[in-house]
Amino acid sequence: MRLLNRGRQQNMKSIFGVLLVLMVMSIGEAELKENFYSSSCPNVESIVLQAVNAKLAETQTFTPIPATLRLFFHDCFVEGCDASVLIASPNGDAEKDAPDNLSLAGDGFDTVFKAKQAVEAECPGIVSCADILAIAARDVVVLAGCPSFSVELGRRDGLISAASRVAGNLPEPTDDVDQLTARFAAKNLSQLDMIALSGAHTIGFSHCTRFANRLYSFTPSNPIDPSLDPNYAQQLIQECPQNVDPQIAVNLDPTTPTIFDNVYYQNLVGGKGMFTSDQVLFTHPSTKPAVTNFANSPSRFNAAFVAAMRNLGRVGVKTGRQGEIRRDCTTFNS
Repeated sequence: MRLLNRGRQQNMKSIFGVLLVLMVMSIGEAELKENFYSSSCPNVESIVLQAVNAKLAETQTFTPIPATLRLFFHDCFVEGCDASVLIASPNGDAEKDAPDNLSLAGDGFDTVFKAKQAVEAECPGIVSCADILAIAARDVVVLAGCPSFSVELGRRDGLISAASRVAGNLPEPTDDVDQLTARFAAKNLSQLDMIALSGAHTIGFSHCTRFANRLYSFTPSNPIDPSLDPNYAQQLIQECPQNVDPQIAVNLDPTTPTIFDNVYYQNLVGGKGMFTSDQVLFTHPSTKPAVTNFANSPSRFNAAFVAAMRNLGRVGVKTGRQGEIRRDCTTFNS
């Protein structure tokens, strides 16, 4: 009888141990939700929007819009959506210092920093930098013309930011469809997510060095990439002559560069994709149908982009007791 009771006690301890592990896992892997701050900081989204609008009024340029959207993308693709890209290092070895991130515009960082300051003034120590970046990324695309959508919240800020971890994660302008699909799949994003998120190139700009190979050294027999529309190629050559100042940048969308719309896909149909990684979406048989679909229907593109943004916002998130809530987005709390 004593042996039987002892066995039952051991079984109960084992069951309790399993339940405890599951409880801890559930705390660490809590899901994002739209109303996460409904009690702790109910005005967070309006505060961030006010900060975004103030930044646009201050700069009197369009730059903060694509800069903030690109910042969100670069953050999520390295370490997940955890604001690791915002960390500053005196040694120049943080994530933002990696070669692939050096072209991130300062206006994107400043937009988030000012939003964080405004949120901290009302809700100190409550809202993560990662969530503020996610909200700001939504706000800027909506201001540019994208239909509004809800943002899932509850991310915590990461505790790692290393330049050495960036290489190989971000899409390159020379990527083909297989490479692009693989990079997105590694983040649990589908090929359709990839095509829709590429539509972010309907706004913003690029430095000439990122696509100069398509104008001057594509192949020995064809210096100019033959997939480029000839008139568009000549336009780019005029804007980006050889040995141009590396700071010179041109619009990604030559038609409606400051409007978030589906013209990006219409440009691809017409051979006006700036990067190889843009144009291949139309020339490859697996991605061409979606490009054509989005080119013909703004509503279908908008719906796909919103869905892809929500999926992107779930990549590698830290929740529950993971990570921290930074007081200052540029530095870890301890």
